[in-house]
Amino acid sequence: MIEQRAARSVEAVFREDRSRLLALLAARFGDLDLAEETASEAIEAALRRWPVDGVPDKPLAWLLTTARRKAIDRIRRDRAYAERLAMLHVESDRAAAAVPDDPGFDDIPDERLRLFFTCCHPALSPEARTALTLRCLAGLTTPEVARAFLVPTATMAQRVVRAKRKIRSARVPFRVPGPEELPARLPSVLRVVYLVFTEGYAASSGPGLLRPDLAEEAIRLARILHRLLPEEREVAGLLALLLLTDARRAARVDAAGGQVLLEDQDRTLWDADLIAEGQRLLVPALTGPGVGPYAVQAAIAALHDEATAIETTDWPQIVALYDVLLRLEPSPLVALNRAVAVAMRDGPEAGLDLLDALADAGELCGFHLLPAARADLLRRLGRTAEAAVAYRAALDLAGNESERATLARRLAELPDR
Repeated sequence: MIEQRAARSVEAVFREDRSRLLALLAARFGDLDLAEETASEAIEAALRRWPVDGVPDKPLAWLLTTARRKAIDRIRRDRAYAERLAMLHVESDRAAAAVPDDPGFDDIPDERLRLFFTCCHPALSPEARTALTLRCLAGLTTPEVARAFLVPTATMAQRVVRAKRKIRSARVPFRVPGPEELPARLPSVLRVVYLVFTEGYAASSGPGLLRPDLAEEAIRLARILHRLLPEEREVAGLLALLLLTDARRAARVDAAGGQVLLEDQDRTLWDADLIAEGQRLLVPALTGPGVGPYAVQAAIAALHDEATAIETTDWPQIVALYDVLLRLEPSPLVALNRAVAVAMRDGPEAGLDLLDALADAGELCGFHLLPAARADLLRRLGRTAEAAVAYRAALDLAGNESERATLARRLAELPDR
């Protein structure tokens, strides 16, 4: 019984505070591999000792002290770390005065912000940034990260190893950028969290429309960032966007896991608490000059959440917000979403003209949402033969089985196709 309670305590601490433990160790020793290895050794020690000695009052502090001692012992045994050891003697002496062997939980600094900026350093590729963030800050195992990227575990393991090697070879510092650097560095951190959420909200491939595990991890990471950077308006904007969007999750699939489009969703299933929290965060995100793209997207999501039906949605305001977003962050995907909103405001013909212009530009070639949106507008205009061609084009490009099923159903429903 005691052993089970100890194991549960270790699991709970490691699940909730693994990223804090890793960040503290990485900041102290400047090596992610060493941080991960000694954190794991501390967990193993806890599983041996806690059933005998009892679970300590401050489990995280115990793990931190144990891991730190194991790291110093390892460095003393390894000549390759001799130079780093000299620094560690000074740092560990300082730490001993600042953080006793059993410090209070509130006395332990939260170094995760350093780890965020290290994992998302511009010296790393975008794929490596996302992989390291999921591995080190979301606590996913390498096989779990591999599944998120839909690559073999061995491939992802090599990607993570190369990213850690790059951090060492490029001497990427474990620090938070200064005020002059923060505006340039923060967007890459927010982008990683946003991309993780996007894959969870609408999986790019696989049988299910949703990946709730990824969406929830992205929201958790955004919450951490907001706690660590409470004055950054775009952090609040990103968290608001994720909450206001995720609030519709329960209504986006039916009992069989099939996709339910926005116009057909049961809005009573939308999470009112998440919507209210997102709306509260949106106020500071939109207040003042220099509104960012995540805040604008959150404002669009809020208008959708406030509407009682697709017909009562404030489409003129949504189009206006997309106009703002296009100025802030010009992209063909934003233009596509704006075209759909214009179709809802001005009719399908107006939206189709914009979509055709996008198709002619060729920037969304290979992206299934463009022919899918064209197919829907052509269907509404009664141009069923053209709609059928567009639906088939979307089917050829879509990778998610749930979305493919929706497209196939729409195609089958067309008369005289």
